[in-house]
Amino acid sequence: MSNSIYNDTMKQHLDIIETSLQNYIPERNLTLQDELFNSMEYACAAGGKRLRPVLLMEFCRVCGGDTRKALPFACAVEIIHSYSLVHDDLPCMDNSPLRRGRPSAHIAFGEAMALLAGDALLNRAFEIMLDPANRQGLSTESAIEAAFILANAAGARGMVGGQVIDLKSECQAIDLDTLENLQKGKTAALISAACQMGCCIAGADEKKMDTAREFGLQLGLCFQIVDDILDNTSTSEQLGKPSGSDTENHKATYVSVLGLKEAKSFAIRRTEHAVLALEVFGNQAEGLRDLTYKLFKRNR
Repeated sequence: MSNSIYNDTMKQHLDIIETSLQNYIPERNLTLQDELFNSMEYACAAGGKRLRPVLLMEFCRVCGGDTRKALPFACAVEIIHSYSLVHDDLPCMDNSPLRRGRPSAHIAFGEAMALLAGDALLNRAFEIMLDPANRQGLSTESAIEAAFILANAAGARGMVGGQVIDLKSECQAIDLDTLENLQKGKTAALISAACQMGCCIAGADEKKMDTAREFGLQLGLCFQIVDDILDNTSTSEQLGKPSGSDTENHKATYVSVLGLKEAKSFAIRRTEHAVLALEVFGNQAEGLRDLTYKLFKRNR
């Protein structure tokens, strides 16, 4: 599935991300912390679409940048995403035993070690971006701006803030505006940040940065709507995690708020908005347009 949604150029991004990602996990030369490093590697090696780093690399390319300079930042985004999944699965959050068809990190390593692995991954992402060896050829301003975009998206105004709304909304009847605020933070913020960071590293102008932000927002919301639909219509084997878990955990979703039919219509509208946002990039964004439609039609 990871490969099937990407064109040849994006598959090349994916291949180099997969090869490079493990190199950014700390070397196991501190014996007493081996279990921590193993759990960090486990969290990042679980596969998945690698959507966020691929988007970062592709927006860098579309804007005329050198994707080699973007690679450390792309890996940092995926490491942040991996940490968020580890924490999402914890008993105090979603209490999910499966992630991508494997035992969740807290099942494999214990709750305390999974919590620490998530903390370490969060910090590791910023170590990578701020390491002078990973910023060669980039201006200090561009590197700092890219790191700031990610920090803002991952924190209280973004991913963590969205998770707070999610927790507070359990067993509650919420309206669409509240749900949209939840998912703009929990899901769309990191996707949008990845798109902006690619433009930033390429030295794109403000118009392209703003357009990338809007595209990422629309794509992220559509991605979540489709996730919510699949949670109601797919099996655990297809999803690689327990199906129906949102309903079981009394989570607010697009399906619970809008109903299945209207949720599908809403996903179509978000897809159209995302594609429309790409007009400023012209023919260079054809692969991104194709990806947007494939993500809408995906079955897992």
